[in-house]
Amino acid sequence: QVQLQESGPGLVKPSQTLSLTCTVSGDSITSNYYYWSWTRQPPGKGLEWMGAIDSSGSTYYSPSLKSRTSISRDTSKNQFTLQLSSVTPEDTAVYYCARDLRMHITTMNIGSWGQGTQVTVSS
Repeated sequence: QVQLQESGPGLVKPSQTLSLTCTVSGDSITSNYYYWSWTRQPPGKGLEWMGAIDSSGSTYYSPSLKSRTSISRDTSKNQFTLQLSSVTPEDTAVYYCARDLRMHITTMNIGSWGQGTQVTVSS
């Protein structure tokens, strides 16, 4: 059974770059057909899909976040990472990594999800 675990700093200052890592066990991030994605949930709001990386390493981004977002992977560690630059307090959210056959998922009723990690943007 696949398991995903997010890790990274819980507090980031405005204008800095947020960096999170998703460590995967029970499956390889190079497995065919799967997308490995990042989604976030700001306080009081719904899930917002940020982007994904597929088994070949191709990346896909939300148009609204594309200019600030970068997703990469380390296949030797079976990890994929999220970088979000120039953060503001509006980027405060719980950040999730997930695996699914669909690229863009905004419900936890499908796919496999990590537990999520709280990131607060504040000086």
